[in-house]
Amino acid sequence: MEILYKILFYISGFIIVWAMVGYPVSLKIIGKLYKNRRLKKDYSHQPTVTVMVVAHNEEKVILEKLNNILKLNYPKDKIEFLISSDNSTDRTNEIIRHFIKEHRDRKIRLYEVKARKGKTNAQNEAQKTVTTEYLVMTDANSIMDKESVNELMAAFTSEDIAYVSGRLSIINQEFSDVSNAEASYWDGDLATRQIEGRIQTITAGNGALYACRTKDYYDFDPIQCHDSAMPPLYALQGKRAIANHDAIAYEKAGEVIEDEFGRKVRMNRIILKHILPDVRILNMFKYKWFTYFYFGHRTCRYLLWVSHLFLLMFNALLLTESWFFLMTFTGQLLFYLLAILRVITKSNNKYLTLIYYYCVTIIAQWVGVYNILTGKAKPFWEKAESTR
Repeated sequence: MEILYKILFYISGFIIVWAMVGYPVSLKIIGKLYKNRRLKKDYSHQPTVTVMVVAHNEEKVILEKLNNILKLNYPKDKIEFLISSDNSTDRTNEIIRHFIKEHRDRKIRLYEVKARKGKTNAQNEAQKTVTTEYLVMTDANSIMDKESVNELMAAFTSEDIAYVSGRLSIINQEFSDVSNAEASYWDGDLATRQIEGRIQTITAGNGALYACRTKDYYDFDPIQCHDSAMPPLYALQGKRAIANHDAIAYEKAGEVIEDEFGRKVRMNRIILKHILPDVRILNMFKYKWFTYFYFGHRTCRYLLWVSHLFLLMFNALLLTESWFFLMTFTGQLLFYLLAILRVITKSNNKYLTLIYYYCVTIIAQWVGVYNILTGKAKPFWEKAESTR
């Protein structure tokens, strides 16, 4: 049994270290080998586009969003706007209808989803009414840069590019230690995605801003989200999902830990399936770098919840084996105690906050797994008010 404990200890440790340190470092090294491979753009590529906004009870921000999308710098005869209201029960639909009446010279439509089934379902239903060549998806609380659609379309320079993700820029990074920690994490993730897309394909996008060809749109199960489902789907079809970080959307991060924790729980609502959504991903001979990218950037991260448990548990069973296991166990306890210290003292220390934020992320994964196993995972949720 001792050998088994050691094997599980080292595997768990490897997954954690590889996900958080090894993979990002290895990707930077690999990126240098492909330094001549750059993102190509063709600004003359201006096909017909529908900008779709999904909203559920967004009366606080929907008017600002509507004004924002009308200011996009794109030929007026080639752009349409579609707001898919996911069974909104507040003044969202009323505000949209009034806005449409005031702007009859623009192509703006409201699609009302009758039964609330979440963002993905609202996109699935509304997409069936789209006749333009391309779809740009954005959130109700995200403010798009005026050149964002031009940038997204410019990145579709070949038929094998099926998906382009923009860059989410956090505008309230300095508001609280929580929003600062999220912004720091997101900046690192963006750097990783940029290299992945330059070499071959990204493994996930972001819901604030992305685009695909209308003909390539796929009706996903409503429990899934496009962020994590679209790039792997296209990769397995032999197509590419890339990132153009000159296409920008601005958004607030959660300013209180409750909002950010809830958001991460929602992100993990199908975490077990995301560990390896399709066994074909393992075929490195066919999918090349995507196999490597997915294992490092997705699989290892989706296994952090169980890896931390196993590392601590099997470390405890090996305590008497050597000073090494005593030191690693002590280090783990100290790590978790620092997170608890941050909770008790509410310190603004940068390093304590990052440790605390990381632990909150792991707990959110555990809650996600619990919701899956108990049937509580759902395709819709209450929004984080501090992000509005």
